[in-house]
Amino acid sequence: MRKLPRFAAIALVVAATPALAEPAARDLFGAVPAATTSLAPAVIGSYAKGCLAGGQMLPPEGSHWQAVRLSRNRNWGHPAMVRFLTGFAAKASAATGWPGLLVGDIAQPRGGPMRSGHASHQLGIDADVWLSPMPPRVLSRQEREDLEPVNLVADNGLDVVPGRWTPAHLALIRLAASQPEVERVFVNAAIKKALCRDATGDRSWLTRVRPLWGHNYHMHIRMACPPGEEACERQAAPPAGDGCGKDLAWWFTEEALHPKPGKPRPPMTMAQLPAACAQVLTAK
Repeated sequence: MRKLPRFAAIALVVAATPALAEPAARDLFGAVPAATTSLAPAVIGSYAKGCLAGGQMLPPEGSHWQAVRLSRNRNWGHPAMVRFLTGFAAKASAATGWPGLLVGDIAQPRGGPMRSGHASHQLGIDADVWLSPMPPRVLSRQEREDLEPVNLVADNGLDVVPGRWTPAHLALIRLAASQPEVERVFVNAAIKKALCRDATGDRSWLTRVRPLWGHNYHMHIRMACPPGEEACERQAAPPAGDGCGKDLAWWFTEEALHPKPGKPRPPMTMAQLPAACAQVLTAK
């Protein structure tokens, strides 16, 4: 008898024994080592509740990028995201003068919830790009695990660190937020504050740059649903304006700077994901 892959065997056991508690979807998707080859590329569900069929791996390095933290196996994305990143990296190098970009987490091979680090990144159309230049040489696999990111935010969270924040950072984030495929760019509120202060000329791109906790050493680029992806749940357009007024000011209140910890949510189950994600999980 042909031995089932570990993730498929788990799914069959769960289906055959309904008395068992349903396992966390993050454990099932986190155990899958590779993308589906039998399903066409498809984004299924919403950014924080979905999965990815026909994912493509971003190569560990290219002419203007290197993927880091490869041990996580999260350098997979929808083919549209992989194309975007490879093209954007070359544009970013020209705009910043950096040798290239360091790319962190995109998604797991089949998307879905992750065991750590993210609520989103489930569709293969979110990607973390570090806010520090790629070294001008190919890093070893171990170097990519050990490389320390540069924290651009002051310890008190009120502003960026002088001397670390540079015009290249503004140019990079402005370029990302100006791309037509991009829905949002998430950064720390202190970085958004610096952008609001330093940006000149056309400021329309600033509405796509949204403050979020963390994100002090990387920006989170979120693509809009790729054309023709009917199973992808679209996000509402960002509010009008540059986002540099009252909404941004809230992020520097005590409530935002030192939020009270909430009750942990139970892990998501397969039943909470779109039904098609069960097929994505077990397909060859």
